[in-house]
Amino acid sequence: MSSAGAGSSLRVHAMRFGPGQELLGSLQAFVEERRLRAPFIITCVGSVTKATLRLANATATNTNEVIHLTGRFEIVSLVGTLNPEAHLHISLSDSEGKTVGGHVLGDLEVFTTAEVVVGEAVDLQFTREMDEGTGFPELVVRARSQTDGSA
Repeated sequence: MSSAGAGSSLRVHAMRFGPGQELLGSLQAFVEERRLRAPFIITCVGSVTKATLRLANATATNTNEVIHLTGRFEIVSLVGTLNPEAHLHISLSDSEGKTVGGHVLGDLEVFTTAEVVVGEAVDLQFTREMDEGTGFPELVVRARSQTDGSA
């Protein structure tokens, strides 16, 4: 299944999270509180002391390729969609500049700060539906209904 490209107006939300906050949960709470229907990460800079990531070699039948990181890491990239079944990828660099990245499962504990800009495609709605071809719930993009009360 593929979702056809669709245009939309853009609304931008900027926020900063502080030491000890869990970044993924904080972003999901923000999305829920604001009732955002098609949110995505525009940019993020900051640092974390923990992260749980699924690596790229995971498949629908072997999703256990997971790493748990602890230490001090710079967020060099955070991208993805933030609908209730968020799909985020992150790249982190350690004190020697070595990078690691993967699919965010959670446990992103902010070290000093996380400055995040979230976009919302205000005319669209993001959902996820199981894709038989990949074995994973994949993004479905729909026009936001004029009668769903969220426009």
